[in-house]
Formats: sequence, C-alpha cells, structure tokens
Amino acid sequence: MKISFVALGWRSLTRDLRAGELRLLMVAVTLAVAALTAVGFFADRLKGGLQRDARQLMGGDAVVVSDNPIPAAFLQRAGALGLQQTQHLSFPTMARAPDAQGGAIKLVALKVVAPGYPLRGRLRVSALPDSKGDLTSDIPQPGEVWVDAALLDALVVPLGGELLLGDSAFKVSRIIVNEPDRGAGFMNFSPRAMINQADVQATGLIQPASRLSYRLALAGDDRAVKSFVDWVQAQVEAKTVRGLRVEALEGGRPELSITLDRAERFLNLVALLAALLSAVAVALAARSFASSHLDDCAMLRVLGLRQRTIAAAYTFEFVLIGLLASMLGVLLGFAVHYGFVALLAGLVQSALPAAGIWPVLFGMGIGLTLLLAFGLPPVLQLAQVPPLRVIRRDVGGLKPASLMVLGVGVAGFAALLLAASSDLKLGLIAVGGFAWATLLFAALSWLAVKLLRAVVNDSTAPTAVVLATRQIAARPAFAVVQVSSLAVGLLALVLLVLLRTDLISSWRAASPPGAPNRFVINVMPEQGTDFTQALKSAGVARFDWFPMIRGRLVAINGRNVSPDDYLDERTRRLVDREFNLSHSATQPEQNVVVAGRWQPEEAGAISVEEGIAKTLGVTLGDSLTFDVGGLQTESKITSLRKVDWASMRANFFVMYPVDQLEGVPATYMSAFKAPDTKGFDAALVRQFPNITSVDMTATIAQIQRVLDQVIGAVEFLFAFTLAAGLVVLFAAVSATREERAREFAILRAVGARASLLRQVQRIELAGVGLLAGFLASIVASAVGWALARYVFEFDWVVSWWVPLLGALTGAVLALAAGWWGLREVLNRPVVQTLRNAAQ
Repeated sequence: MKISFVALGWRSLTRDLRAGELRLLMVAVTLAVAALTAVGFFADRLKGGLQRDARQLMGGDAVVVSDNPIPAAFLQRAGALGLQQTQHLSFPTMARAPDAQGGAIKLVALKVVAPGYPLRGRLRVSALPDSKGDLTSDIPQPGEVWVDAALLDALVVPLGGELLLGDSAFKVSRIIVNEPDRGAGFMNFSPRAMINQADVQATGLIQPASRLSYRLALAGDDRAVKSFVDWVQAQVEAKTVRGLRVEALEGGRPELSITLDRAERFLNLVALLAALLSAVAVALAARSFASSHLDDCAMLRVLGLRQRTIAAAYTFEFVLIGLLASMLGVLLGFAVHYGFVALLAGLVQSALPAAGIWPVLFGMGIGLTLLLAFGLPPVLQLAQVPPLRVIRRDVGGLKPASLMVLGVGVAGFAALLLAASSDLKLGLIAVGGFAWATLLFAALSWLAVKLLRAVVNDSTAPTAVVLATRQIAARPAFAVVQVSSLAVGLLALVLLVLLRTDLISSWRAASPPGAPNRFVINVMPEQGTDFTQALKSAGVARFDWFPMIRGRLVAINGRNVSPDDYLDERTRRLVDREFNLSHSATQPEQNVVVAGRWQPEEAGAISVEEGIAKTLGVTLGDSLTFDVGGLQTESKITSLRKVDWASMRANFFVMYPVDQLEGVPATYMSAFKAPDTKGFDAALVRQFPNITSVDMTATIAQIQRVLDQVIGAVEFLFAFTLAAGLVVLFAAVSATREERAREFAILRAVGARASLLRQVQRIELAGVGLLAGFLASIVASAVGWALARYVFEFDWVVSWWVPLLGALTGAVLALAAGWWGLREVLNRPVVQTLRNAAQ
C-alpha cells in the first residue's frame, strides 16, 4: 500500500473532525491558549499604556534631577541630540495671606516653571472653585500664581485674591486640579504653588541654605533619549557630578506599583491553572482517541503500510489540529482581552496602544507544545500496533508513554508556563505544586483502591456496593488515572474558590476602606496633647501617633559609610540623605517582627525594616550609627520588621524600642481617617498653622478602585479555568466509557437489572469523586497557603471546612460529569455492545 503521510494525515483529520473524535482535544487546547493569550494581550497593551503614562507622570521621556543647577554641558549634550528640553525648580517655602485677610502662613511646595512645561502630559486647571477644570498647555503669567485649592482654604484667600511669596505679591489666577508630574515625597505632599520663572529672582526666596531641586525634562526620539541617559549615567559613575540622578521610567506610579504587581500575579495564576488543567484534559482525550483507533491502524498494517508512515500521518494530523485549535484560541483570547480592557478601564489615562505580535506567537507555541507534549505520545503508539490485532483483540493495546518522550514534552511545556507566569516563584509553586500533587494523587488513590477491596465484605455489603467495589478493584490502573485526573481538576477549582474568597479578602484587608486618609507632619512636641485632643473631639477615635526624627546614617559596625561604598544607585541615595527615624516602646501593630525580638525600653537597641536591612547589607547584631542634629548615636540591631507599605499606615525604616529619646530634636506625625465633617481640615490647620496635612483620599480611592477592577477581571478569567476544569472532569469520566459498556453488557446478559447497574455507576462515581475532592482540597489548601505566604505576601489560615466541602463538591461534580458522559452506556443494546467487543 503506497500513500504519502500527508494524504493519509489529511484524510484522518477530516474523518475524525466529522466524527467528533477531536472535539475534546480542540476544546482543551483552545481554552488554554485563549486564557493565556487573553492575559498576554492585555498585559502587553497595559504595559505599553503604563510606560506612556509614566512619561506624562515624569513630565518628559527622561528627567535629570539635581541638588544644584543643571550643568551647562548637560544642556549642550541634549541640544546636540536634538532633544526638547525644559527646566523647572522646586523647593519648600512659606506662603502667607495679606495682613488684611488675617496674615495666615502655610508651608507650600513651590514650583518655578518655564515655557514648554510640561513636555509630556498637560496641567488641568480651573478658573472657578469646585470645578473639574480644563486641560491647558499654558503656565502662569508673570505676576500670577496657580495654587492647590487646599492652600486657599488654609489661608482663607479667595480665587483672584493676593498671595505673598517672599518679597513678592502674586494674583491667584487659577486652581491646580491635576499636575501630572507632581511625584511623591513629603515636600510634594504640601500644597502646591506655581509661578513663572521670570518672577523667582524678585521673591528673594533662593538663599544659600535653600533646599532646591532642579529638574531638566527632555523629550524626543527614543534612541536619542537613551543615548543621553547613558551619557548622564557615565558622568555620574565617573563622579564628575554629585547629587544628580536620572529618574527611571517605571517610577512614575509608585503608589500603585504593589497593587498592579499583585494584579498581574493574580491574572497569571488563573491563566496558569487553565493551562495546567487543559494539559490533563489533552492527555486523557488523546489516550481515548488512540484507543479508538487501534483497530484502524492494525488494518493499515495488514494492508502493508509502514510504521513510519502511520506515525508521520498522525503527527501531521496533530500538528494541523494544534495549529487550528491554537488559532481559534488566539482569536478567542484577543476577543476576551477586550473584557479586561473594559473591566480595568482607568488604569491608564487614555486609550491603550495596540498589542504586539508576541502574545500571538506565544499562544501558538503554547497550543502546539500542549498538544504535542501531552497528546502525541499515546497516539504515536498506534504505529506499533501489530497486524495480528485484526484477529486477536487482546494484543496491541496501549502502553504507558515513553518516559523520555513524555519528559521532554512536559519539560518544554513547563518552561513555557514559567515564562508565561512572569514571576519565577509563582510559576514554580503552580507548576511544581501540580506536578507534586499528581504524583501524590496517584500514590494515595492506589492505596485507597487496595484498602477499599480489603474493607468491603462481599457477604454483608449491599449488592450495588459490592459490584462497584469489584469494578474499581478489577482495573486499578484505570481507577488511579481517574481519581488522579479528577483530583487535579478539582484542585484547580478548589484553589480558585479559595483565591476568590480568602486571598482576595486578605488583599482587600491590606488596603481596607477604613485606612487612614490623612497624614499630618510637623506637629511640635508641645502641641501633642492639644492636637490629639482635637482629633478625639472631632470624632477620630483611632490614629497613628509617632515622633519623627531626621537622622543620617554615618557608620555601620563602627566603619564610616558614604555613597561611594555602594554600587547600587538606590543604596547610594539612602546613604546620601537623611532617614526618617522614630521611637516607641510598644511595637507598632501593623509591623511584624520576622527576626530577633522587640524588647520594650531596651537601651542601645534598634529595629530595622527587613527590606532596607537587605539593601544596606546588615543583619541582626550589626550596629548602626546615626547623626541626629549633630549628636551621633550607635545602636545594635535587635529585630527586623516586615512592613506593609501598601497599608497606608505610619511606617518607618528604623525605630528605637524606647518611649523617650533624650536630647533629640523631634516633631510628631499622625495618620488617621478624617471625619466627614465639613471644614475639618481647614479648622485643624487654623488651630495648628505650622502643621502640614496631606490628604490621601484620592490615592486610597484609586487603589480601592483598582482592587475592585482587578477582582472583576480575575472572576472574568475564572470562567475559562472553570470550563477547563469541567473538561477535565468530563474527560476523566469518559475515558473508561467503552470498558464500562462491555462490563455492563455482560452483567445485563446474565440478568442484572438496569436499575441495579445505575446504582453501581452512581456509587462508583460518587466514591471516586469523594476521594478526589478530599485529596484535592488538602493539596489546594497547602498550595493556597504557599501562594499567600510567598507570592502574594499575606497571612492566611486554612479553614477546617475546606476538605469536607471539597469532598462533597467532588462527588456532585463526578456524578454530574458521569451522567453527561456515560448516560448512553446503559441504553446501548446488549447484543450490539458484545458484537462490537468481539469484532
């Protein structure tokens, strides 16, 4: 028989498609590719949008920040590269109202801007109070000042009134509604005042001791910008300039970085679960497909077709079906990602850019790898079916797949999943957890089958139970495969339920609705009693209250330190600036000691946040020397604390575990949720005019909105994983359809009633589902705990009811899948079933 493998493979493909034998394989591959590419398309577009917005949040494509005027060589270099440029200056100063209006004063963050500001993004300003304002490319005219609305409230100055800055008086002409490049830091938390560069000299505010921040913003071609940034970095590393840095693109939205990182991890986890489930479904469906084609291949061998041609034909068929299913998955994923765009609208400031080609290529690669790694190994055995099977059905059955072939395929698929996870720890826990769980399920289910046969007494147990037990024990390999497959499917479903409840609840708790929305600094020690009483009188029952001390790190373990001792830019900046220190005999309730011990009133001790300890390369027992107001104090690290910086609470890198630090200049800070009382902030500032009150309401509302949007996206993608789990359940139950049909036909032939066989089937399915659900729940709890602790960084306690509810759910789902997949088995004519088995 002479026929090319291409022609044979094409004929087999068209025949199998018409017969519906590839339906389950295609559904499994399509679901996996759709889930991964939907997240991939959205992540690709979101990343591009955030990078674009980050440029607006910086006010340019790159920004040089310096404590001194920008060197002329930098301006010349930027001009030579054809880059647009504009400079502005920021520093804290005092603004005051005219004496006729009370003469109130207020610390402001003054920004001095020049024409062309900002290069990226636009200001939103308003000419009317309580207005949303309009976008503008203008800047204040000479003699005018634009301010935050909070400044007018604090100084009781009307829009259009006069504001005094240094030696100059300015007309308040606009209210700043939104300033895209404002940035973070306590200086920028103060109310903003913005004036024209032409007015700054007349104010007399720039003095030798002024804390000035010069910023050079640049925009232009990406290659030119990169060339300039590389040149600046070289100047910094060569130490030709000091106190200068280039702002990174990814630093544009620090207040949302933790939330967005967790969002990406959540979505990647759900997509990974869908892909893992689809792998199990493909393996089960492919084995069932191969079993149904054994006789066909035996006949082809009788007709003289070579094994190589048969193997090549089925490989060709699976490659084609893999390409088709992958393309369908990519198209479905592209359509579904628009659901994410709608659910997560608002994470970027305008329309998302178009997606790249990478998600398409990755989706096609995942689909083909999935099908070839898990689907092809059992199918390739069809080429080895002996011709003798035509007359002897007991020879040429399927054998376990080659460990080498299966190992290479699984390794390739696992590598792609690790790449898709975008987080090595998340990928290892998900992929490794499922691999470990599969082996555990197989071992425990084998023990359960042995135990079941020994426990059930044939003489006393009901007939249906005895028959169900015998059926399970008669084919232990099938029972192990069925229980393991059901358990893997249920593992993902249980894990997702826990994800949507406990983990998401913990995530919400990290930024609760009752989180502080006001940060107040610069409270003098003598004002402490009156300030806290003012909060209590206004109805603020809970608030953080800590002293705040400015100190510079000068020595570690007795050795003087300087920025030149470190290569990491962040570490060099930390050593080159002052720390915000604090002290309290009581351990802050929002901090967790992860090493050492917090001992109240321990002299010479210090507690350090674990992240900054790692950055500085210090640990328990090391000593740190801080210079506070000219007084150097050496302290020993006795504890390391874990700080949740997303909690919106008052937190510090370094704390002394004592109630008092004698001889140290300090002010106090407080964090609290402000009451809804109208005029609360204005009254507090009038009573304590020296304080700086930072309103974080907008930031907290934005974080909560992102949380709600991300949770909606996770639940949206959950539908894919749920569908993949149901496909696995259906494939696991249907894998033994023909064996069940032959066994039931024999029992019916010897007189068993259909009602008895239905009971046998239900008992068997319920037992398998109970065991699979129980095992899946135990492992899901362990994997969920690992994800909560090591990936999402939450404290999570496993609920006792999870294994019980999981077992019951497993039984119900197994019965439902059995009813759908095996409902026609009992309705087949006995003669037809036995005749087919004998042929």
